[in-house]
Amino acid sequence: MLFSTLSATAEEPLSIGIIGLDTSHAIAFTKEFNREPAQPELANCRVVAAYPYGSRDIESSSSRIPKYTESVKEMGVEIVDSIDALLEKVDCVLLETNDGKPHLEQALAVFKAGKPVFIDKPVGSNLSEVVAIYRAAKQYDVPMFSSSSLRYISGIDAIKSPGFGKVLGCQTYSPCSLEPSHTDLYWYGIHGVEALYACMGPGCEKVRHESTPAAELATGQWDDQRLATFRGIKSGKSGYGGIAFGEKQVLPLGDYAGYKPLLVQIAKFFRTHETPIDAAETIELYAFMQAAMESKNQGGQYVKIADVMAKAEKEADALLAE
Repeated sequence: MLFSTLSATAEEPLSIGIIGLDTSHAIAFTKEFNREPAQPELANCRVVAAYPYGSRDIESSSSRIPKYTESVKEMGVEIVDSIDALLEKVDCVLLETNDGKPHLEQALAVFKAGKPVFIDKPVGSNLSEVVAIYRAAKQYDVPMFSSSSLRYISGIDAIKSPGFGKVLGCQTYSPCSLEPSHTDLYWYGIHGVEALYACMGPGCEKVRHESTPAAELATGQWDDQRLATFRGIKSGKSGYGGIAFGEKQVLPLGDYAGYKPLLVQIAKFFRTHETPIDAAETIELYAFMQAAMESKNQGGQYVKIADVMAKAEKEADALLAE
């Protein structure tokens, strides 16, 4: 079942494979896709096979694998012992490994097999890996996209409506636990940064960052002088949300809408092979987070997106040459 330029219709069944059973997303996504009766937007998309690994060295992730493996087996999913075995059984892939470090190797196997793939957050553990993965997807001409479900927070449609006018600025927040092996905000701050980019769009020029035991605070300045901030919550009451400032209104981003809006986009992507988010925007939001960490390391000075991208492009060359 190699990738074809022909798109699938909603009536044609699609077999989905999962790589990585070390995140609760794997369980939640399988439940939604395999629900009986099927939800209309997800009809004829079914998870049929899974390869459990997955992180092997981040204990909070790897310790979940045995339990999550049993959970998906109970939902009728076949457990296989390699990515190659998985790829022989499926039309498309959910790369769910919670740990971004193995994503490049895992994604390359999927690209070489020609299978459309959704890569869950984080795309990679640092910006060079993110750039390398997107570059490889283009090289192999295989559709891929990545997004946090927070891109589809409930108030985002109102903010994109004509009645709101141009977005002049935004403040978002989300939980923000850190993982030492990853760029700071990649591990969990990605959720709030994704919501920020859903409002602002691409075009950030530079980022500065402050860090305390209680919070991470990143401020981006866009090339048209707009400002946006992300607050990563590390202590106290947590949650997801934000506020957007427009030409005509000031509106809250609303409540977290759960996984379904993202899954609807994934199902549509698997059927049409059309990516709902431009690759350049996703790469930029990862560059925003990389620049934030560089700024923290430099005492809170502004760091240019162009500078972290230039470094990552060179490092991606080396990664893809291995």
